[in-house]
Amino acid sequence: MSTTHLAAVDFGQGLSSAWSSIANFVPKFVAFLVIMVIGWFIAKAIAKVVGVVLNKVGFNRLVERGGIKDMLAKSKYDATDIIAKIVYYAILLIALQLAFGVFGPNPISTMLTAIVAWLPRAIVAIVIVVVAAAIANAVKDMVGNMLGGLSYGKVLATIAAVFIWGLGIIAALNQMGIGTTVTMPVLVTVLATVGGVIIVGMGGGLIKPMQQRWEKWLGRAESELPASKAQNQAYQRGREDATRGSEPETEQLRMPHTPMGAGAEGQGSMGGATRRPGSEGPGPMPPTGGQG
Repeated sequence: MSTTHLAAVDFGQGLSSAWSSIANFVPKFVAFLVIMVIGWFIAKAIAKVVGVVLNKVGFNRLVERGGIKDMLAKSKYDATDIIAKIVYYAILLIALQLAFGVFGPNPISTMLTAIVAWLPRAIVAIVIVVVAAAIANAVKDMVGNMLGGLSYGKVLATIAAVFIWGLGIIAALNQMGIGTTVTMPVLVTVLATVGGVIIVGMGGGLIKPMQQRWEKWLGRAESELPASKAQNQAYQRGREDATRGSEPETEQLRMPHTPMGAGAEGQGSMGGATRRPGSEGPGPMPPTGGQG
Protein backbone atom coordinates (compact mmCIF):
# COMPACT_ATOMS: atom_id res chain seq x y z
CA MET A 1 0.00 0.00 0.00
CA SER A 2 2.76 2.42 0.90
CA THR A 3 4.70 1.80 -2.34
CA THR A 4 1.60 2.37 -4.47
CA HIS A 5 0.83 5.52 -2.54
CA LEU A 6 4.38 6.86 -3.04
CA ALA A 7 4.25 6.14 -6.80
CA ALA A 8 0.98 8.01 -7.08
CA VAL A 9 2.43 10.93 -5.15
CA ASP A 10 5.58 11.04 -7.34
CA PHE A 11 3.50 10.92 -10.52
CA GLY A 12 1.31 13.71 -9.28
CA GLN A 13 4.28 15.86 -8.37
CA GLY A 14 5.91 15.27 -11.77
CA LEU A 15 2.70 16.17 -13.57
CA SER A 16 2.27 19.33 -11.54
CA SER A 17 5.89 20.38 -12.14
CA ALA A 18 5.43 19.77 -15.89
CA TRP A 19 2.31 21.92 -15.95
CA SER A 20 4.17 24.55 -13.96
CA SER A 21 7.02 24.57 -16.49
CA ILE A 22 4.57 24.85 -19.38
CA ALA A 23 2.73 27.64 -17.61
CA ASN A 24 6.02 29.51 -17.18
CA PHE A 25 7.20 28.85 -20.76
CA VAL A 26 4.05 29.80 -22.66
CA PRO A 27 3.94 33.46 -21.54
CA LYS A 28 7.65 33.82 -22.29
CA PHE A 29 7.18 32.29 -25.74
CA VAL A 30 4.25 34.60 -26.44
CA ALA A 31 6.37 37.57 -25.37
CA PHE A 32 9.16 36.27 -27.64
CA LEU A 33 6.80 36.17 -30.64
CA VAL A 34 5.36 39.61 -29.87
CA ILE A 35 8.84 41.16 -29.63
CA MET A 36 9.90 39.54 -32.91
CA VAL A 37 6.78 40.74 -34.76
CA ILE A 38 7.16 44.29 -33.46
CA GLY A 39 10.88 44.23 -34.29
CA TRP A 40 10.13 43.01 -37.82
CA PHE A 41 7.70 45.89 -38.45
CA ILE A 42 10.15 48.42 -37.02
CA ALA A 43 13.00 46.99 -39.11
CA LYS A 44 10.95 47.22 -42.31
CA ALA A 45 9.92 50.81 -41.60
CA ILE A 46 13.41 52.04 -40.65
CA ALA A 47 15.03 50.28 -43.62
CA LYS A 48 12.56 51.99 -45.95
CA VAL A 49 13.28 55.39 -44.37
CA VAL A 50 17.03 54.82 -44.68
CA GLY A 51 16.66 53.96 -48.36
CA VAL A 52 14.64 57.12 -49.04
CA VAL A 53 17.11 59.33 -47.15
CA LEU A 54 20.13 57.85 -48.95
CA ASN A 55 18.45 58.42 -52.31
CA LYS A 56 17.68 62.02 -51.35
CA VAL A 57 21.27 62.82 -50.34
CA GLY A 58 22.71 61.20 -53.48
CA PHE A 59 24.49 58.26 -51.87
CA ASN A 60 24.53 56.34 -55.15
CA ARG A 61 26.35 59.21 -56.89
CA LEU A 62 29.01 59.15 -54.18
CA VAL A 63 29.41 55.41 -54.66
CA GLU A 64 29.68 55.87 -58.43
CA ARG A 65 32.51 58.36 -57.92
CA GLY A 66 34.27 55.82 -55.75
CA GLY A 67 34.12 53.11 -58.39
CA ILE A 68 32.14 50.71 -56.20
CA LYS A 69 29.31 50.66 -58.73
CA ASP A 70 31.44 48.49 -61.03
CA MET A 71 31.78 45.94 -58.23
CA LEU A 72 28.00 45.82 -57.85
CA ALA A 73 27.29 45.66 -61.59
CA LYS A 74 26.24 41.98 -61.47
CA SER A 75 24.35 42.33 -58.19
CA LYS A 76 20.60 42.87 -58.05
CA TYR A 77 21.07 45.43 -55.28
CA ASP A 78 22.66 48.84 -55.51
CA ALA A 79 24.61 50.53 -52.73
CA THR A 80 21.51 52.11 -51.19
CA ASP A 81 19.67 48.78 -51.10
CA ILE A 82 22.66 47.09 -49.46
CA ILE A 83 22.85 49.72 -46.71
CA ALA A 84 19.09 49.44 -46.17
CA LYS A 85 19.39 45.64 -45.91
CA ILE A 86 22.22 45.98 -43.38
CA VAL A 87 20.07 48.30 -41.26
CA TYR A 88 17.12 45.91 -41.59
CA TYR A 89 19.05 42.86 -40.38
CA ALA A 90 20.77 44.88 -37.64
CA ILE A 91 17.40 45.87 -36.18
CA LEU A 92 16.22 42.27 -36.48
CA LEU A 93 19.29 41.17 -34.51
CA ILE A 94 18.48 43.70 -31.80
CA ALA A 95 14.88 42.44 -31.68
CA LEU A 96 16.14 38.86 -31.53
CA GLN A 97 18.45 39.77 -28.66
CA LEU A 98 15.57 41.32 -26.72
CA ALA A 99 13.31 38.37 -27.50
CA PHE A 100 15.79 35.76 -26.26
CA GLY A 101 16.39 37.89 -23.18
CA VAL A 102 12.86 36.98 -22.07
CA PHE A 103 14.06 33.45 -21.29
CA GLY A 104 16.79 34.69 -19.00
CA PRO A 105 20.58 34.31 -19.37
CA ASN A 106 21.47 31.87 -22.17
CA PRO A 107 24.33 31.38 -24.68
CA ILE A 108 22.29 32.68 -27.61
CA SER A 109 21.58 35.97 -25.84
CA THR A 110 25.28 36.33 -25.02
CA MET A 111 26.27 35.80 -28.65
CA LEU A 112 23.62 38.20 -29.95
CA THR A 113 24.69 40.84 -27.44
CA ALA A 114 28.27 40.65 -28.72
CA ILE A 115 27.12 40.91 -32.35
CA VAL A 116 24.84 43.88 -31.65
CA ALA A 117 27.67 45.67 -29.83
CA TRP A 118 29.89 45.12 -32.90
CA LEU A 119 27.36 46.43 -35.46
CA PRO A 120 28.14 50.18 -35.05
CA ARG A 121 31.79 49.46 -35.79
CA ALA A 122 30.82 47.59 -38.95
CA ILE A 123 28.64 50.49 -40.15
CA VAL A 124 31.43 53.01 -39.54
CA ALA A 125 33.88 50.73 -41.38
CA ILE A 126 31.56 50.61 -44.41
CA VAL A 127 31.34 54.41 -44.43
CA ILE A 128 35.15 54.64 -44.24
CA VAL A 129 35.54 52.32 -47.24
CA VAL A 130 33.00 54.29 -49.30
CA VAL A 131 34.66 57.63 -48.52
CA ALA A 132 38.13 56.23 -49.21
CA ALA A 133 36.93 54.86 -52.54
CA ALA A 134 35.52 58.25 -53.54
CA ILE A 135 38.75 60.02 -52.57
CA ALA A 136 40.88 57.44 -54.38
CA ASN A 137 38.85 57.79 -57.58
CA ALA A 138 39.01 61.61 -57.40
CA VAL A 139 42.78 61.56 -56.85
CA LYS A 140 43.22 59.10 -59.72
CA ASP A 141 41.28 61.34 -62.11
CA MET A 142 43.12 64.46 -60.96
CA VAL A 143 46.60 62.95 -61.21
CA GLY A 144 45.74 61.29 -64.53
CA ASN A 145 44.57 64.60 -66.00
CA MET A 146 47.55 66.53 -64.65
CA LEU A 147 50.06 64.01 -65.99
CA GLY A 148 48.07 62.94 -69.04
CA GLY A 149 50.81 64.06 -71.42
CA LEU A 150 53.40 61.80 -69.80
CA SER A 151 53.75 58.10 -70.48
CA TYR A 152 53.90 57.21 -66.80
CA GLY A 153 50.96 59.43 -65.77
CA LYS A 154 48.44 56.59 -65.62
CA VAL A 155 50.84 54.45 -63.59
CA LEU A 156 51.33 57.20 -60.99
CA ALA A 157 47.57 57.82 -60.85
CA THR A 158 46.90 54.12 -60.26
CA ILE A 159 49.58 53.93 -57.57
CA ALA A 160 48.07 56.93 -55.75
CA ALA A 161 44.57 55.39 -55.91
CA VAL A 162 45.79 52.00 -54.64
CA PHE A 163 47.64 53.71 -51.79
CA ILE A 164 44.48 55.55 -50.69
CA TRP A 165 42.46 52.33 -51.03
CA GLY A 166 44.97 50.58 -48.78
CA LEU A 167 44.75 53.31 -46.14
CA GLY A 168 40.96 53.15 -46.20
CA ILE A 169 40.87 49.36 -45.87
CA ILE A 170 43.38 49.39 -43.01
CA ALA A 171 41.36 52.09 -41.22
CA ALA A 172 38.15 50.10 -41.74
CA LEU A 173 39.72 46.91 -40.38
CA ASN A 174 41.05 48.79 -37.37
CA GLN A 175 37.57 50.20 -36.79
CA MET A 176 36.11 46.69 -36.89
CA GLY A 177 38.61 45.56 -34.27
CA ILE A 178 40.57 43.14 -36.44
CA GLY A 179 43.34 45.49 -37.54
CA THR A 180 45.97 44.41 -35.06
CA THR A 181 45.54 40.71 -35.81
CA VAL A 182 45.24 40.88 -39.61
CA THR A 183 46.59 44.10 -41.10
CA MET A 184 49.91 44.21 -39.28
CA PRO A 185 51.04 40.66 -40.22
CA VAL A 186 49.92 41.22 -43.82
CA LEU A 187 51.71 44.57 -43.99
CA VAL A 188 54.88 43.10 -42.49
CA THR A 189 54.73 40.18 -44.94
CA VAL A 190 54.30 42.46 -47.96
CA LEU A 191 57.13 44.76 -46.88
CA ALA A 192 59.41 41.82 -46.12
CA THR A 193 58.64 40.28 -49.52
CA VAL A 194 59.32 43.52 -51.38
CA GLY A 195 62.50 44.11 -49.38
CA GLY A 196 63.71 40.56 -50.00
CA VAL A 197 63.07 40.84 -53.74
CA ILE A 198 64.96 44.13 -53.88
CA ILE A 199 67.90 42.82 -51.87
CA VAL A 200 68.18 39.58 -53.82
CA GLY A 201 67.67 41.38 -57.12
CA MET A 202 70.21 44.07 -56.42
CA GLY A 203 72.71 41.53 -55.19
CA GLY A 204 72.07 39.10 -58.00
CA GLY A 205 70.95 39.23 -61.58
CA LEU A 206 68.77 42.34 -61.51
CA ILE A 207 71.62 44.85 -61.39
CA LYS A 208 72.14 45.11 -65.14
CA PRO A 209 68.45 44.97 -66.13
CA MET A 210 67.56 47.56 -63.49
CA GLN A 211 70.38 49.80 -64.68
CA GLN A 212 69.09 49.60 -68.24
CA ARG A 213 65.53 50.18 -67.08
CA TRP A 214 66.50 53.24 -65.06
CA GLU A 215 68.45 54.68 -67.97
CA LYS A 216 65.43 54.15 -70.20
CA TRP A 217 63.07 55.80 -67.71
CA LEU A 218 65.38 58.77 -67.15
CA GLY A 219 65.87 59.24 -70.90
CA ARG A 220 62.14 59.16 -71.48
CA ALA A 221 61.55 61.65 -68.67
CA GLU A 222 64.18 64.03 -70.08
CA SER A 223 62.67 63.79 -73.56
CA GLU A 224 59.15 64.43 -72.28
CA LEU A 225 60.09 67.30 -69.98
CA PRO A 226 60.38 69.96 -72.77
CA ALA A 227 57.04 68.89 -74.20
CA SER A 228 55.45 69.24 -70.78
CA LYS A 229 56.99 72.70 -70.33
CA ALA A 230 55.82 73.76 -73.80
CA GLN A 231 52.31 72.54 -73.03
CA ASN A 232 52.29 74.52 -69.79
CA GLN A 233 53.59 77.66 -71.54
CA ALA A 234 50.95 77.32 -74.26
CA TYR A 235 48.29 77.04 -71.61
CA GLN A 236 49.58 80.18 -69.87
CA ARG A 237 49.68 82.10 -73.17
CA GLY A 238 46.13 81.04 -73.92
CA ARG A 239 44.98 82.36 -70.57
CA GLU A 240 46.81 85.66 -71.15
CA ASP A 241 45.27 86.04 -74.63
CA ALA A 242 41.83 85.35 -73.23
CA THR A 243 42.39 87.96 -70.52
CA ARG A 244 43.59 90.55 -73.04
CA GLY A 245 40.66 89.85 -75.33
CA SER A 246 38.22 90.57 -72.54
CA GLU A 247 39.82 93.94 -71.67
CA PRO A 248 38.58 95.90 -74.82
CA GLU A 249 35.07 94.67 -74.23
CA THR A 250 35.28 95.93 -70.65
CA GLU A 251 36.53 99.35 -71.85
CA GLN A 252 33.69 99.61 -74.37
CA LEU A 253 31.20 98.89 -71.65
CA ARG A 254 32.72 101.63 -69.47
CA MET A 255 32.73 104.38 -72.25
CA PRO A 256 29.69 106.78 -72.19
CA HIS A 257 27.19 106.15 -74.93
CA THR A 258 26.57 109.15 -77.28
CA PRO A 259 23.14 109.37 -78.97
CA MET A 260 23.13 109.05 -82.71
CA GLY A 261 21.40 112.45 -83.35
CA ALA A 262 23.54 114.49 -80.96
CA GLY A 263 26.38 115.10 -83.48
CA ALA A 264 24.06 116.07 -86.33
CA GLU A 265 22.18 118.55 -84.15
CA GLY A 266 25.44 120.15 -83.05
CA GLN A 267 26.64 120.48 -86.59
CA GLY A 268 23.29 121.97 -87.68
CA SER A 269 23.45 124.65 -84.98
CA MET A 270 26.96 125.58 -85.99
CA GLY A 271 25.90 125.89 -89.66
CA GLY A 272 22.94 128.08 -88.69
CA ALA A 273 25.29 130.66 -87.22
CA THR A 274 26.98 131.27 -90.59
CA ARG A 275 24.21 130.56 -93.06
CA ARG A 276 20.57 131.54 -93.12
CA PRO A 277 17.94 128.93 -93.70
CA GLY A 278 16.95 128.67 -97.36
CA SER A 279 20.19 130.19 -98.66
CA GLU A 280 22.68 128.09 -100.47
CA GLY A 281 25.68 130.11 -99.38
CA PRO A 282 26.76 133.49 -98.12
CA GLY A 283 25.28 136.44 -100.17
CA PRO A 284 27.30 139.16 -101.99
CA MET A 285 28.75 141.94 -99.90
CA PRO A 286 26.75 145.24 -100.18
CA PRO A 287 28.56 148.16 -101.84
CA THR A 288 30.14 150.73 -99.61
CA GLY A 289 29.09 154.36 -99.62
CA GLY A 290 32.42 155.66 -100.98
CA GLN A 291 31.88 154.10 -104.39
CA GLY A 292 28.66 155.92 -105.24
